[in-house]
Amino acid sequence: MMVSFKIIPLMLVVAISCLVGISKSQSTVPVVNGLSYSYYSRSCPDLDFIIRDHLFDVFERDITQAAGLLRLHFHDCFVKGCDGSVLLVGSSSTPSEKDAPPNLTLRHEAFKIINDLRAHVHYHCGRVVSCADIATLAARESVYQSGGPFYHVPLGRRDGLSFATQSETLANLPPPFFNTTQLLNAFATKNLNATDLVALSGGHTIGISHCTSFTNRLYPTQDPSMDQTLANNLKLTCPTATTNSTTNLDLRTPNVFDNKYFVDLMNHQGLFTSDQTLYTDSRTKAIVTSFATNQNLFFEKFIDAMVKMSQLSVLTGTQGEIRTNCSARNVIRHVNLKSVAQVDHEKERLSQY
Repeated sequence: MMVSFKIIPLMLVVAISCLVGISKSQSTVPVVNGLSYSYYSRSCPDLDFIIRDHLFDVFERDITQAAGLLRLHFHDCFVKGCDGSVLLVGSSSTPSEKDAPPNLTLRHEAFKIINDLRAHVHYHCGRVVSCADIATLAARESVYQSGGPFYHVPLGRRDGLSFATQSETLANLPPPFFNTTQLLNAFATKNLNATDLVALSGGHTIGISHCTSFTNRLYPTQDPSMDQTLANNLKLTCPTATTNSTTNLDLRTPNVFDNKYFVDLMNHQGLFTSDQTLYTDSRTKAIVTSFATNQNLFFEKFIDAMVKMSQLSVLTGTQGEIRTNCSARNVIRHVNLKSVAQVDHEKERLSQY
């Protein structure tokens, strides 16, 4: 099948990478067993182009979707590993990982985009690419198409067969009120270090937040580490501690993936406690400063941290499955083999689907 794509050519990707000073697009982080940078080279050679093409149209209509897809990938990987478990829908009797409080703020559109991508990929290649890999590639494209670095990601993940409980989800996703000590401890459990923590926090250079994620810094007493002008403006957007309005995470370039988030922190204009504490704590302050003054260094460390995170507790080989619908486990149909007639009847019934 001949496929036409409206994508940014790979040669242009390389050219842009050279212009912004990124000397490598493939991280030196070790690849875990079962994953590979060339995993779909035969079974779905146009995978990158299919993903990029569809997201080009999505972001052309609404670039803010990039932040939603990047955040969804983080929330997936930090709970049970990068297995697409956050995509699964639960029920009233068995709430899913997706229904846990930290994930209620994930954008509904992000889940739809992943399923749309799955449909496009499976149409062109068959059911060979997992939803977990699609989410990983969507996060990469979100970074790249909003102005960040292009980088390759190892692929070959399988989709999980279950989702985490709400208590497991809460225990694994660092909340916005964490301080540096709590953040370092949380990231250490994932074998991610201080540089990884600061680099991944740089993902807040795009996206928005609800007031309730930071009004603890405004009410009842203002956090003295917050810039007064920022505090005054936030109080207009969030006049009470329970206001449900939103504001940009990065004051300077909210829809561009760059290093301005770190410039915000140096000016005491970080939105969350978990943001600003990275600059007020001596263990991470120097890293923030280095990223604020050297965007190429931030991009390089961000690539390494993303590749590390994207390989957390992955399922490979015969583990898990490749879902036909990202929001639900595959339905296993059991065939009764007692007689040839029964087998033929089952085949006929299945052919109708």
